Amino acid sequence: MSGNKDNFAHKNDSAKMNYFMDRLMDVIYPRHCPVCDGLTGYSHELICESCCGKVRYIGGDVCAKCGKPLAEEEEYCYDCARKQHYYKSGTALFEYKSMSAAIYRFKYKGRQGYADFFAKRLAEHLEDNLRIWKPEAFVPVPIHSSRMRARGYNQAEVLAKRLSRETGIPTRSDLIKRCKKTAPQKNLSDGERQNNLKKAFKICRNDVKLNTIVIIDDIYTTGSTIDAVAYELQKKGIANIYYASLAIGKGL
Repeated sequence: MSGNKDNFAHKNDSAKMNYFMDRLMDVIYPRHCPVCDGLTGYSHELICESCCGKVRYIGGDVCAKCGKPLAEEEEYCYDCARKQHYYKSGTALFEYKSMSAAIYRFKYKGRQGYADFFAKRLAEHLEDNLRIWKPEAFVPVPIHSSRMRARGYNQAEVLAKRLSRETGIPTRSDLIKRCKKTAPQKNLSDGERQNNLKKAFKICRNDVKLNTIVIIDDIYTTGSTIDAVAYELQKKGIANIYYASLAIGKGL
């Protein structure tokens, strides 16, 4: 009988300690809501309750190739109907406009904590895709070393690693690097984007023994960046290349 009491007391002490540690983490590392950037109050709350309804997820009819929302019942979006991609297919989580400020803070303002919310929702969104694709690894789009020094982290890698925790699929950041510092893509046309990315990426390893991977990035627009990475990986024998991004925006 005394043994049961001791076990109960031990469990009760552990629960108190866990509660204390959670509250301590709330004070030391307060969690910010990815939508409004305000404090959520508790470490386990990934987003403010009042902000949940402000998030716009991709739904309805989407492009069979890139996953971009379609205004009409067509198989492909304007971009994908007019160009060949080096990846098989892909998908995105958010409509870009609804989360553009959040992604900007995640990318440039050090809000790496947003990745917990992003990864959890993206893992849920990808559940069926991952079952079909059966990827062996997530490959984050690399950034140039100069940007890594200035920013301190690669947002795509942070997202991929959090996604690995959610899914059990490993992240491989050692396969490809960005060897050319390119101009920002957002103000370029599709043709300029492709020229901007020529010879921008280089494979780091000779022994790439993978058959199926998912490229991870924060934003998909025309697919030029994903294509440039997929092209290099394809040359190393990776046959099945897919992509997943946080948000997708208008292309051409």
